[in-house]
Amino acid sequence: MSDKMKIGHLFPIKTTPLQHDKAAKTSMGRAPQSTEFRDLLESKVLKFSHHAEVRMEQRGITLQPDSLSQIMKAVDDAASKGAKDSLIVFKDIAMIVNVPSRTVVTAMDGKQMKSNVFTQIDSAIILS
Repeated sequence: MSDKMKIGHLFPIKTTPLQHDKAAKTSMGRAPQSTEFRDLLESKVLKFSHHAEVRMEQRGITLQPDSLSQIMKAVDDAASKGAKDSLIVFKDIAMIVNVPSRTVVTAMDGKQMKSNVFTQIDSAIILS
């Protein structure tokens, strides 16, 4: 039993040639984005659920680009700690964010935050 096993014998590596699929081109003549690029892009974007959009409109909540970048960094920090659902408080705005999907589930302003109980969260981030 002195035969040495090679990694390739235990886990054979199969490769297939790249295939160019002309049918996969979009109507504009460009090839579709790769799924890896799309996944990477979506992993950096902060999305808002329909419910959150409605609540923000009802409550007059608007976010500036610099505010969004701070909130996105907070979501990144929460993800690095393994958070699933986070309360993010930014100035006088509170948001519940589903961290894995990077989706704001709901949002409220300072008036709605007072005397409110936040449930089904596993973390809280207070930004200034």
